[in-house]
Amino acid sequence: MRITVFGATGNVGRRVVAEAVSRGHEVTGVARNPVRLAGLPGEARARVGDATDVDDAVALTTGQDVVITATCPAPGDERQLVTVAATLLSACAKTGARLLLVGGAGSLTVEGGGRLMDREGYPSFLLPIASACVEQLAACRADTIADWAYLSPADLLVPGERTGLYRLGADELVVDADGESRISMEDLAVALLDEAERPRHHRTRFTVAY
Repeated sequence: MRITVFGATGNVGRRVVAEAVSRGHEVTGVARNPVRLAGLPGEARARVGDATDVDDAVALTTGQDVVITATCPAPGDERQLVTVAATLLSACAKTGARLLLVGGAGSLTVEGGGRLMDREGYPSFLLPIASACVEQLAACRADTIADWAYLSPADLLVPGERTGLYRLGADELVVDADGESRISMEDLAVALLDEAERPRHHRTRFTVAY
């Protein structure tokens, strides 16, 4: 399978690239900073590109089976996520590649009603990125042409161990017996590649957690 990963040098992106390479896929890792691309696995093809640029998006999705975006904007540029989603949705509609987007957990609903991001005690510094992810998901849901799926991670997403285990959900936060919602970045990558290889979600959002 031919897979392009935008945001390939970020915390999630580089784990997605590593997971895809380990499964024998033909992987193209894309980032705006050419220096950071040097850290990609040798089996991956490194490409400089901008997911907000229409020409770059079309060029880097042409001929690909799956496109994964795991870009993470700098503080103050959170709405760039919306632009990235719109650009890649348009590009994939033209090229026929399937689009998998890594979004946020803030818009997931919680037990008792409401969204995670609206719950008392939700960190205020996360609200700008959570709000941008709400718009990002809305941009996906407004699209009727591209074959997309949107992955919201667990509430706690941290570097950790690859276990290969996770539970799937839809729009509600998945929690464990202690009421916690967490997953490692490594197992988030596993879930993404499982979805790429065996599609179960089309034009919808899903979530994963332990």
